[in-house]
Amino acid sequence: MPAWLVVSQFGVFLALAAAGFAVLLVSLVFGELFDHIGFDHDIGHDLGHGGPGFFSMRVMSVFVTTFGGAGALATYYGLSPLPASLVGFLTGLFFASVIYTFARFLYGQQATSEVHGSELVGRHARVTVAIPAGGVGQVRCQVGEELVDKIARSSDGLAVPEHAAVAIAEVLGEEVVVTTLAAAGRQPPAPGR
Repeated sequence: MPAWLVVSQFGVFLALAAAGFAVLLVSLVFGELFDHIGFDHDIGHDLGHGGPGFFSMRVMSVFVTTFGGAGALATYYGLSPLPASLVGFLTGLFFASVIYTFARFLYGQQATSEVHGSELVGRHARVTVAIPAGGVGQVRCQVGEELVDKIARSSDGLAVPEHAAVAIAEVLGEEVVVTTLAAAGRQPPAPGR
């Protein structure tokens, strides 16, 4: 066998570390590599928690980089391939877990302005575009600090004039069904509600 084909265990571990680091650099510059070419399914997303999964490209590239680097160091200090692989595996698992935990923390810090339908039911709103008899108009209500505009129709099918105070009775997809507060015998909401 030619001398240039002889590969040492140190070289194999070092090549793994270099390959993992290269993928990490590419994902740093271009984002999740496989997201751009259609392989965006991540096993961690099957758990239903959203955010990065343990098997995401960045976490796995940290694992491979650390596995290779720790394995190379272990062989440099005299361990045979199997114990060096164990050292690399445990070190890679540790650092991949740290990166995964940090990524989950960052994902959890993201804010959203998404308003769910269940948050709208029972809220008071104002008609911003008059609702004609049997037709649709628009209402505006406040959820937290956000003003939400929704397409609306009246529950009884009657016309509701602009600026009328209403209560959201039901959410049907992107449309809400409203009842007038005067018809329900309630007082109009205070400004800002």
